[in-house]
Amino acid sequence: MSKTVAFHTLGCKLNFAETSTIAKDFDTAGFDTVPFKEKAAVYVINTCSVTENADKECRNIVGRALKANPDGFVVVVGCYAQLKPEQIMKMTGVDLVLGATEKFNVTQFLGALEKQQGPAEIHSCEISEANSFVSSYSAGERTRAFLKVQDGCDYKCTYCTIPLARGISRSDTLENVVKNAQEIAAKGIPEIVLTGVNVGDYGKGEFGNKRHENTFLELVQALDAQVPVERMRISSIEPNLLRDEIIAFTGASKKFVPHFHIPLQSGSDEILKKMKRRYMTALYKQRVAAIRKSHPDAGIGVDVIVGFPGETEAHFLETYNFINSLEISYLHVFTYSERNNTAAAEMDGVVPIPERKRRNKMLRILSEKKTRLFYESQLGTSRPILFEGENRGGYMFGYTDNYVRVKTFWNPEWANKIKTFSLSSINNDGIVILDVPKNANNATDFHRI
Repeated sequence: MSKTVAFHTLGCKLNFAETSTIAKDFDTAGFDTVPFKEKAAVYVINTCSVTENADKECRNIVGRALKANPDGFVVVVGCYAQLKPEQIMKMTGVDLVLGATEKFNVTQFLGALEKQQGPAEIHSCEISEANSFVSSYSAGERTRAFLKVQDGCDYKCTYCTIPLARGISRSDTLENVVKNAQEIAAKGIPEIVLTGVNVGDYGKGEFGNKRHENTFLELVQALDAQVPVERMRISSIEPNLLRDEIIAFTGASKKFVPHFHIPLQSGSDEILKKMKRRYMTALYKQRVAAIRKSHPDAGIGVDVIVGFPGETEAHFLETYNFINSLEISYLHVFTYSERNNTAAAEMDGVVPIPERKRRNKMLRILSEKKTRLFYESQLGTSRPILFEGENRGGYMFGYTDNYVRVKTFWNPEWANKIKTFSLSSINNDGIVILDVPKNANNATDFHRI
C-alpha cells in the first residue's frame, strides 16, 4: 500500500497544534495525508483525557479507522495514551500507543506497519521525563491557526489529571514563538490563537538548557510589534495570571482582540479551596471589572464545574448567583467526573449523577441568557468579522473580534477574510444576522436566515 496517513484529533486547541507537528514528521518521512474517512496505511488518533468518556470516544474513532481500512496501522497518542496506555493497548485494532514525549517521533516507532496479532506495543515515558518543549502550530485551515507557546502545568488542582498527562510547566522561547507566528502570517492566515495548558504561566522552564527570561506580557508585546497578522487571540488564561498590565495592553492593541476566556470552576470560595484553585471569587470579580473598564464590548467566556465533591445545593446557588452577577458572555459547563489518581476522587460528599446533570442544565440555561444579553448589547454596532471558509448549505459563519457568532449567506469572496459589518438582529438559533447590502451577493433578503 502507498505511504498514506490520516489524522483525527480529540480535545483542546493545543492538541490540534501538536497534531500538525506530528503530521510534519510524516510529511518528512514521505507520507501523503488523506482524510480520516478514507483508506490509509496509518491512522493517528490524538486523544484527550478531559472528556468523561475518553475510553468510549477512543474506541469509536478506532472503529472508524478500521472501517475505512481493516488493515490500517492504528496509532493512539496524546493525554489519554499517557495516562492509561494499558487500557488502550487492549483495544481491538490498536497497534501502537505512544506517550507524552514519544508522540512527536511517531515515524520512528512504525516498524513494518504490520497489524498486531496481540496487544498493542507501548512506548510511554515516566511523566517526570516530559520536561522538554516541542514547538507546534496548526496549519490545516485557512481561517485561524493555533500556536502553542506553553505546555504542562505545575498547579495541583484536586480534580485534574493534566499534570499527570503532560508534565511540568515549560515554554517555548520568545524568539521561536515570534518566528512561528511570522510563518503563520506569511501563509495568509488572518488569526492566530495563543494556546497551551496554562498560557499565563509562560516563561517557566528551560529551552535548550537555557532559562527563560520573558513573561507572558512580554510575549504578547513582542507578537503585537513583530507579527504582521490581522488578529491575535488568547485562548484561555487563569484569573490569577491575567494581570492588569495584560488587560491594559490588549485594550490598546490593534491586533489582540477584546475576547477573554477565564476559568472560574466555582463561585463558592469554600469549593475553590477544596479544588486548590489559586484565587477566590473576589479576585475573579476584579478581573471581569478590569476587562470591562478596558474593553467595554469584550466577550468574556467562563469555565465552570458542577457536582464537585462536597458541593451542596447552597454552594451551587452561590456559584449560580455569582455568575449571574457578572457581566460575562457565555459559559462552558462541565459536569464533574471522578478521575483516577486525583485527590477529589477520594473526597467525601459525592454528588449524585442526576443532581450533577440538573445543575449542569441550570447553568447551560443561564449561559444562553447571558449570551443573548451580550449579543443584544452588540446589535447596531459595527464589528470586524472573520468569516470561515466553509459553505454550509448556502450559508457561512464567522466570529466578530469580541466573539459574537455571525451567520449570513455564502459569499466565496469573504471566505477566510475579515470584513466589517453592522450587527442587525438575532435569529431563532441565537446567532447574529448581518445588516449587509442586498446586492452584496445573490441573497434577496438576509433577514430570512
